[in-house]
Amino acid sequence: MNDLSSAKPSPAPKRELPRRAVPGPKSKAIFDREAQAMAPGLQSIALFSQIVVDHAQGCTITDVDGNEYLDFIAGIAVGSLGHAHPRFVARLKEQVERVTFGSFTTEARANFLERIAATLPEGITHLQLFSGGAEAVEAAFRLAKSATKKFEFIGFWGGFHGKSQGVIGLLGGSYRNHQGPFPPGMHHSPYANCYRCPWNLQHPSCGMACAEHLRNVIKNDTQGEIAAIIIEPMQGTAGNVIPPDDFIHAVREIATEAGALLIADEILVGFGRTGKMWASEHFGLKPDVMTIGKGIGGGFPMSGVASSLENMSATPFGEPSGSSSSYGGNPLAGAAGLAAMEALTEDNLVQNSARVGAVMLDAMKKVQEKYRFIGDVRGRGLMIGVDMVADRKTKAPLDKKITRALFHEALERGLITMSYSNVIRINPPLVLTEDEALQGVDILDQSFAAIAQRFGLD
Repeated sequence: MNDLSSAKPSPAPKRELPRRAVPGPKSKAIFDREAQAMAPGLQSIALFSQIVVDHAQGCTITDVDGNEYLDFIAGIAVGSLGHAHPRFVARLKEQVERVTFGSFTTEARANFLERIAATLPEGITHLQLFSGGAEAVEAAFRLAKSATKKFEFIGFWGGFHGKSQGVIGLLGGSYRNHQGPFPPGMHHSPYANCYRCPWNLQHPSCGMACAEHLRNVIKNDTQGEIAAIIIEPMQGTAGNVIPPDDFIHAVREIATEAGALLIADEILVGFGRTGKMWASEHFGLKPDVMTIGKGIGGGFPMSGVASSLENMSATPFGEPSGSSSSYGGNPLAGAAGLAAMEALTEDNLVQNSARVGAVMLDAMKKVQEKYRFIGDVRGRGLMIGVDMVADRKTKAPLDKKITRALFHEALERGLITMSYSNVIRINPPLVLTEDEALQGVDILDQSFAAIAQRFGLD
């Protein structure tokens, strides 16, 4: 047995929740029919569950077999307002009957831009709108090249900024395998993932080795032509990783030293997700450029790049049609963004994220004490990561066969969450209630108990 003596034996669950066969027969039939034309490569959550959604409301999804599921994914942080929010539905219904496409100004888009611009960090005043995250990041790179007249970029291990060819060179993980050659001038440095420090050091006695390594990358690997350093203030795809404050401050300082812009990629972690409007606020970070997306559209495909007017005016980015997008900021997007901003403000969703997220984090830390294969629980607001390990000393990831089983245990008990890899990423809609949060934690607890018994992890 692995040396995990600090972990307490896992007790039996408080009560066994009813289970259902997933996918049900109707879902399976429709999924299989679609698969005759749908290419492989869908999101894992859709492929592994094979459910077919009939309707959804708030944080509850109902499939065509009548099964209900608590949604702890929100379309991977897209559905900030939950499903079918009345304000969102009304705004889009009204807009779709008036005008749906084109780049002309609409009052809804003007109102949205005014409201979101007022929330941006000091010095960031103007936005350009796009459709998806990768498109926004590529636009941010074009902006940085225009503003600095340089061409190199630095990202971080574990970073995720989209899968398009212009950014894939800065991705971590297997997404980039066999996709080269990458655009020239792309460089990597370790992120401050303190639970999995590549030097096996401890913060704060580490002396910020990751920040010093970044300086060495700039000195030894680049041509001194760094247009920008791009960083997620908190990493999402890597496992909802929360870095120490001094790492973020050091990266800001190093970007300034290098004469590079600092791009804060807030696409996943922004818009109230972490209990503040922008994750940068947790660190007092003042980036030069921000990329935003996912939650800002409340489920509608929308993203954006934000910076100072001076940067946004740099040529060729700021020339007429120099940074435009056919779908970016279309009338439907403007209406969706306005609805999301209205709901976020008037329903106090940022505060709800902070409050309910704290309750859920505390509950998950108590669950951690019961299972020796839970190595780390961390989070801010409604962005929580649970690191599952085969051994707490070596921190070796839990076997994928076990994590896939965990995913199905939770699904059959009525919870959809990203528990199919060794890090569970919990990103529910920002409308999640405390009762729903604790219900989801209870389902995870029972699912943990099930795999502990099944795979001899007690």
